[in-house]
Amino acid sequence: MTLLDAVDWQGNVFKAGSWQPGNAGDYPVIEPATGGELGRMGLADSSDVAAAAAAATEAQREWAALPHPARAAVLRRAGDLWAEHAEEISGWNVREVGAVPGMAGFSLHVAAEECYEASALPSRPIGQVLPSEEPRLSMVQRMPAGVVAVIAPFNVPIILGIRSVAPALALGNAVILKPDPRTAVTGGALMARIFEEAGLPPGVLQMLPGGAEVGEALITDPAVRVVSFTGSTGVGRRIGELAGRHLTRAHLELGGNSALLVLDDADVEAAVNLAAWGSYFHQGQICMTTGRHLVADAVYDDFVEALAAKAAGLPVGDPATAEVALGPVIDAGQRDKIHGLVTASTDGGARLAAGGRYDELFYSPTVLADVPLEAPAFAEEVFGPVAPVTRVGSAEEAARLAASSEYGLSLGIVTKDVMRGLAVAEQIPTGIVHINDQTVNDEANAPFGGVRASGTGSRFGGAEANVEAFTETRWITMRGEPARYPF
Repeated sequence: MTLLDAVDWQGNVFKAGSWQPGNAGDYPVIEPATGGELGRMGLADSSDVAAAAAAATEAQREWAALPHPARAAVLRRAGDLWAEHAEEISGWNVREVGAVPGMAGFSLHVAAEECYEASALPSRPIGQVLPSEEPRLSMVQRMPAGVVAVIAPFNVPIILGIRSVAPALALGNAVILKPDPRTAVTGGALMARIFEEAGLPPGVLQMLPGGAEVGEALITDPAVRVVSFTGSTGVGRRIGELAGRHLTRAHLELGGNSALLVLDDADVEAAVNLAAWGSYFHQGQICMTTGRHLVADAVYDDFVEALAAKAAGLPVGDPATAEVALGPVIDAGQRDKIHGLVTASTDGGARLAAGGRYDELFYSPTVLADVPLEAPAFAEEVFGPVAPVTRVGSAEEAARLAASSEYGLSLGIVTKDVMRGLAVAEQIPTGIVHINDQTVNDEANAPFGGVRASGTGSRFGGAEANVEAFTETRWITMRGEPARYPF
């Protein structure tokens, strides 16, 4: 039996350990490639959040009190279940999200690795002994934060949800997951079922699809102590402001406009292979997508010609029925935003070297050449399969332009001299750097996060980042006899 066939998920949310109707009704789950209805999902409102937070508070105490091997075992079992149910989960990822099968498989791999990495967290040291000038034992202890809200986006819903859900659970917290309603089966219902099957106690993980009302209720509920958000910079700013007013800790992983620097000694064929993957993988709907190609004058013309030819030859279509490189973008609103940025950029002087067309939600891989610095496709995050290419006269100019963006998530540099590449990277503020690779990379044990408008730093990936993100620090002292004071 499949994960979803085993429960009554249709039209429901997952709250307080059971599948039940959301108080805002339900809505259709739409397949972007066809426009067809795949099922119905429950929709939550603020009253659902209040009930979930109360249930999570009770469940978290018992979960955190379990011996650490018990929590680790649940995370290991969850890791195994991603592989055991790979066909079902990948099928939903392809049809609901529009992911090509390779992307769907990669998501499963990362999800399993995130669970396995998290399973090691419960047995890590939870504190340290400090020297003290007083006759006492002085210690630092890491405590679970309590209830954690995870607000995940539509584009890569499994990875961008599990990387917060798994470590937060492993460290003894309860989690309320709000997936984007557009991909709430892949990024919500299936994740809830994985942990249900893994033996997670009722109420420790709850799943509430919903809109802005639900997100605001999660941030302002007094039981929620940490909010982990992945999404656009605009929404992230609003979440940060609201969380600040309520003294709720917020970890924000936001947008990007990541640059690929192709230096004058680069191999053009290799650089084009990297560039195409960085800009077109998953239809460009990734925060790390290569959004600006800064190419040295010496190789610029050859690069543009080869990238345009590559883009023109990439098949686009329904990943559920054909072998394609690109599937659909998520919805008409996203498609129109992409096309608007492309059109505004060509109107502003960029040259359309390939693409710039769409059919329904299928947007063709696009190359914009000679892109002015003020063009929207250069200055803004496109979040679509568009490669804006700008000519630079030197590595120093490339570094200056790359650093000029308000974003600072990922960076790729292509050069035969890796030490030169590293020296250039040191001039550009980003959270991630790849020498001789494109900008889209992810590993469960590596710190992940951006600076500037791309977020509040590395709060995902690796034990140190996860412990910092999902625990509180407590100072404890102990004396053999009560202390005596002058009065």
